[in-house]
Amino acid sequence: MRTRSRKVPTATVKRAARTALTQRYVLRLYVTGMTTRATRAIENVRAICEEHLAGRYDLEIIDLYLQPVLAKNEQIIAAPTLVKKLPLPLRRIIGDMSQRDRVLLGLDLIPS
Repeated sequence: MRTRSRKVPTATVKRAARTALTQRYVLRLYVTGMTTRATRAIENVRAICEEHLAGRYDLEIIDLYLQPVLAKNEQIIAAPTLVKKLPLPLRRIIGDMSQRDRVLLGLDLIPS
């Protein structure tokens, strides 16, 4: 069976790009204490956000040692974990966030 690709109108692409540039991101970074790995993840996420989302993101850092109940509520099984709450869809990225392309892809900031 042959499928046909349809061309997306240029206006639609431009509108989507404008929307992506104005959307507010709500992010939560779950860490366990102030370990080297946690500190690296915090620095990497902040750098990525400042470079790609300057002025349009909220980043909450949650230490699971201080608030362990949040791990259960959010179903966090590893740390550090970055959760993109908004814009939808919800995404989870696990690790020290040093693989920038993987983080950008997870935040929907580069096309897949």
